[in-house]
Amino acid sequence: MKEKIDKAIECFKKQDWNGAIDLFTSILEVETDNAEIYNNLGLCYANIGDDEKAEKNYLKCIELNPQIPQCYINLVDIYYKQGRLGEGINILSYAIDMMPNDLIFRHYLARFYMEDAKRDLAVDELEYILDRQPDNYDAYYDLAKIYFDLGNYDSAIENFENVLEYKDDNEWIYYYLAEAYQANDEIDKAISNFLKSIATNNKFPIPYKKVAILFMARGDFDDAIEYLQDYLNFDIPQQEKDNTLALIETIQKKKGTNE
Repeated sequence: MKEKIDKAIECFKKQDWNGAIDLFTSILEVETDNAEIYNNLGLCYANIGDDEKAEKNYLKCIELNPQIPQCYINLVDIYYKQGRLGEGINILSYAIDMMPNDLIFRHYLARFYMEDAKRDLAVDELEYILDRQPDNYDAYYDLAKIYFDLGNYDSAIENFENVLEYKDDNEWIYYYLAEAYQANDEIDKAISNFLKSIATNNKFPIPYKKVAILFMARGDFDDAIEYLQDYLNFDIPQQEKDNTLALIETIQKKKGTNE
């Protein structure tokens, strides 16, 4: 049997999903209570797009052994993708009961609550995580996004800044922080963070136009034109190019009027 399991795992690693399915299924005819094999079989079905059979095998795995964390994650990935938020919340709550010290379940639960517009419950879960893992920048990020959506920009800014204490190489963090500062009417800080987003990844087009518009509003017309011209170098739709060219022309006219 060990030889067959090793061969099945080899097929799995090579992404020979159908070969792995045949072998795992054959193994389960003998080892009917092998929870790990059910989890692996579920992963194979998930990888060929058969979510129904994947779900069936994940549930069997949990029934046989409710202490396999990855099986819960595999299952709720299906529920999240299919929008089955209530079922995902239920299975994650059960996982927390089974393994209360594994905070990954609470983070997934928070994201299900976020998707289900239960933001207060999501905040509770994220704060629970941060009380125990104060360096969990993913939790700070999700908390910041919730506060931003609620219009609580001060709290959003605080939490985006917390993310940057642990991860300062992601252009999206600077971008969202800039958006929060802009929404909070802190334009200089918004400009600074849009520029940091560009500096982190100069192939990220969105902040070029965003910062250009803020430069224009501040009367820094040369900077506005420069970043809009850089924006035009990206592969953007023709209508967007036409709109950007029209905006540059408008700025040039304003610049001429002010000179």
